[in-house]
Amino acid sequence: MGSTSYVTQPKGFIKREYNGKVYRLIKDLYGLRQAPRAWNIKLDNTLKLLDFKKCALEQAIYTKTSKDSTLLIGVYVDDLIITGTPKKEIDKFKAQMEEKIKISNLGLLAYYLGIEVAQTDGDISIRQSAYANKILKEAGMIDCNETLIPMDPGTRLTKITEGTMVNATEYQSLIGCLRYLLHTRPDLSYSVGLLSRFMQEPREQHMKAIRQVLRYVKGTKDHGITYKHNGGNKIHGYSDSSYGVNTQEGKGTTGIIFYYGESPISWSTQKQATVALSSCESEFIAATAAATQALWLKRLLSKLTHTQEEKITIQVDNKSAIALMKNPVFHGRSKHIDTKYHFIRECVEREDIQVEFVSGEYQKADILTKALPKIKFLTMRQLIGLKDLSHSAYD
Repeated sequence: MGSTSYVTQPKGFIKREYNGKVYRLIKDLYGLRQAPRAWNIKLDNTLKLLDFKKCALEQAIYTKTSKDSTLLIGVYVDDLIITGTPKKEIDKFKAQMEEKIKISNLGLLAYYLGIEVAQTDGDISIRQSAYANKILKEAGMIDCNETLIPMDPGTRLTKITEGTMVNATEYQSLIGCLRYLLHTRPDLSYSVGLLSRFMQEPREQHMKAIRQVLRYVKGTKDHGITYKHNGGNKIHGYSDSSYGVNTQEGKGTTGIIFYYGESPISWSTQKQATVALSSCESEFIAATAAATQALWLKRLLSKLTHTQEEKITIQVDNKSAIALMKNPVFHGRSKHIDTKYHFIRECVEREDIQVEFVSGEYQKADILTKALPKIKFLTMRQLIGLKDLSHSAYD
């Protein structure tokens, strides 16, 4: 039997005939949700006992290094991913964990938080085919016609007051599902990011645009990313912006994508916080956002691999923005840009980051900033490293 709790009658709701009495609590509204915290403390203590150190830059990663071995552990609640060399160290760790906590060994990683993982010849591929199917099923579009692109370049979406309202809960639910799909699908980043801006009062035009995204997903549900065993170990990034496209307030869209070797590891599409007065300024704002992400990534990589931090190259397709970043002298064109955006100048001066020019046709972040025409979209999709994995080791 649990203990019984009593509460006084709240002010304004006192029953006169029961004045001086209290209520007995049958069911509390807010239970103490302490179990996850207690589990996290126990897991944290157990891993520390086994000489693991929590990564300062990413709380969910633990590392253990000696002169001839490295172990990395990724933690999500009670799921642990273990990687490292040599294999006998991994087996030893599993045995130690089984002594301390009741855990089950699921073998080689094949499925994790909705992401399907295939490991062949040292290469690792990730995709979310089953999850894409689930979204299509829930939306009632499992048998819909496919489209080649998620959004037409001419699409103008605005927060209008006319037009039929659609079920906001259904719209928000679809956006939530599609946002989770972005973990393996940078090609959807722009369209889903744009549609996320209309969750407050979605209209029929917004729902129509979501349906096109879903029809595109139907035709590309087996697309994913492959990380090659010998694909290189340097991080480099691309930053781009679209100036005043598809926004009523005139704010640009920042697109950032980072690669480890040949494959993408981190990407984002965001509406810029301030209105830029030129495309040069818009690019400058985007590059600053890329710089902050680059610093975090290079520090994380150096902590995980216990190697020296290396300078990261960010590729930008606007020469005047690059000139602005490299020239530490303020001049008329840049004095109005918010001081925080000048952070990238410091990074370039300190040589933490290198900025290089890349021509527009090889600007991989382009697909993250606007809806592209069919041929350009398909070319860019391939260029950013997205592949059709349906004929791979999954079958």
